[in-house]
Amino acid sequence: MSIGISDEHVELAASLRKWAADLRGRELARAAEGAEGESFASVWAAVTEMGIATIGLPESAGGGGGTTLDVAVALEACAHELVPGPLLGPAVAAAVLGEAHPEDAVVGIALDGVLWDAPSATHVLAESGDAWVLLPHEAVEVAPDTGLDLTRRFGTVTVADASAGRPVAGLTTERVRRTAVTLGAAEAAGVARWCLATAVDYAKVREQFGQKIGSFQAIKHLCAEMLETAESVTAAAWDVASVDPADEAQWTFAADVAVAVAFDGAVEVAKSCIQVLGGIGFTFEHDAHLYLRRALALRGLLGGRDAAAERLTGAAVDGVRRRVHLDLEGRDEPIRDEVRATVERIAAEPEESRRAAFVETGYLTPHWAAPYGLGADAVTQIVIDQELARAGLTRPDIVIAGWAVPTILEHGTDEQRERFVRPSLLGDLVWCQLFSEPGAGSDLASLRTKAEKVDGGWRLSGQKVWNSVAERADWGICLARTNPDVPKHQGISYFLVDMKNTPGIDVRPLREITGKALFNEVFLDDVFVPDELVVGEVDDGWKLARTTLANERVAMATSRLSRSTERAIELVGAGASSAERVAVGHSIALATVCSLLGVRSTMRSLAGQGPGAESSVAKLLGVRNRQEGADLVVSLHGERVVLDADEVRADVWEMLNTRCLSIAGGTTQILRNVAGERILGLPR
Repeated sequence: MSIGISDEHVELAASLRKWAADLRGRELARAAEGAEGESFASVWAAVTEMGIATIGLPESAGGGGGTTLDVAVALEACAHELVPGPLLGPAVAAAVLGEAHPEDAVVGIALDGVLWDAPSATHVLAESGDAWVLLPHEAVEVAPDTGLDLTRRFGTVTVADASAGRPVAGLTTERVRRTAVTLGAAEAAGVARWCLATAVDYAKVREQFGQKIGSFQAIKHLCAEMLETAESVTAAAWDVASVDPADEAQWTFAADVAVAVAFDGAVEVAKSCIQVLGGIGFTFEHDAHLYLRRALALRGLLGGRDAAAERLTGAAVDGVRRRVHLDLEGRDEPIRDEVRATVERIAAEPEESRRAAFVETGYLTPHWAAPYGLGADAVTQIVIDQELARAGLTRPDIVIAGWAVPTILEHGTDEQRERFVRPSLLGDLVWCQLFSEPGAGSDLASLRTKAEKVDGGWRLSGQKVWNSVAERADWGICLARTNPDVPKHQGISYFLVDMKNTPGIDVRPLREITGKALFNEVFLDDVFVPDELVVGEVDDGWKLARTTLANERVAMATSRLSRSTERAIELVGAGASSAERVAVGHSIALATVCSLLGVRSTMRSLAGQGPGAESSVAKLLGVRNRQEGADLVVSLHGERVVLDADEVRADVWEMLNTRCLSIAGGTTQILRNVAGERILGLPR
């Protein structure tokens, strides 16, 4: 996936990658090794002809009139193919100079004592006293150097004739640095994407011990972790390039998230790429080290993740959160007034009848088909969410019914739909899930609960475990084996079990590490389920267990961070150490990235595209964010954690409770297997 989401950006990225690959930049970089004065003139001529560095300049200044996001998409594509020579520096210069950019110039930027594109620069943008000035090459003395990044040349500069400089009004060091971070993050995304793709492609074909190495769980997990990091880098890079630069606080916040995430992330993915490649990746002949060098150079120039994290903490304590605006491009206008009026009617209902109003209007589950929803498209779902938020309304949580009812809707009989769907939405029926077993957790298809056919129905016997709300549930959705003589994913059927009125059901609470009993184990002893409570076809229950409605739920962007991250922000005060503020800042960055992944997924839905990798990655990173955030909160209490104060007790409970998140619903390790196989295409 590229930074860009719109069809135009996807097409731009694809065409530029093809163009950039034809430049054979990696070969040119190797050929230029040791040539300190090498300017990669042929590449710059091609870059100029394509107008890449100036794509964001106004047309009146000879540019393409594009947005910062256009530039970022272009730079990501070029970094993916490691286009050598001046490109990032001139793009940054064009962004900060605007109309003042000299025509047909290579503007080298002097930042933190390093001159970018030293041998190629026809002009130098440098800080002089309290101002930034644009100097012609003749007014400076440049000492170019071949350093870590073999695809670019840096150096040092000494101003020989300051009077030749032209001051750039209003330009500050902070703006130059923030612009450099904005566009440099796009390059980091391109580097990470190439490294991920290269590692995965190699893992699909390289054989060891008689198998493709991509089938080994260790390699699969490493590639899945690379995917998580690459998606995080991409999301942060997209966001900082999308923010309105006129909103100083938002741009600063997004840039600090990018610094905290993107540059170290690109380095880690590049390192992991070499690890997957093994010995071949350690050779000079392979391209992987060139990408590692580019990533390390970007981090050296623009990194400082801990300092950025500490700044994020300061901003968050002052109330700043990342607020992403979803541009509906006017598609909301025909429905906005009607939706607002409906929401106002719901809000006017007394508290006790408001849930029924949600159900009657279809606003409880608008993504479901009528008559239980609206069959709402992505735009309508977003507008409903926005208007509910404006009115201060929160939908009732239907909990396990959110899994049971879609299955009944899609695979059940008319009688089952009539009997269960509306009462479940109204909250008159509470559901539990009877899937997991002591020997069948992540490997659910290995379940042993058996169902034997009898006159008029089935007799179920077995043990289920980790069943939340089973102690008060009216009904349970239950998987049981109806045919032991076929492969394990076959021969499973999907039953609806009356938990209140059926003999043979024994629900026993399980006390968890929190000290409370939220889960249960359920024993089924010859429990009778009539034929009319089998959902779908007998022996076809595995397919039903994986049912989701075709019209998926689309979520509105939110500025609120995860609960534990918000709690950490509450706790970190003036007395906190720098290390504690850094730790909170990294939690803020991760929580923000999780939110951004959700936004990008929503935008794909708005663009009519299928789901990308963001949704799967968001689940993995979301668990990590909640667990690490809860652990951080407890650590911020310090020695008070051993006392039984109310606020400490609640935070300790949250920390202990979040340990289940990487186990329930498929362990993190199993989910990484799934990501490796279904998203990256690695062999089983």
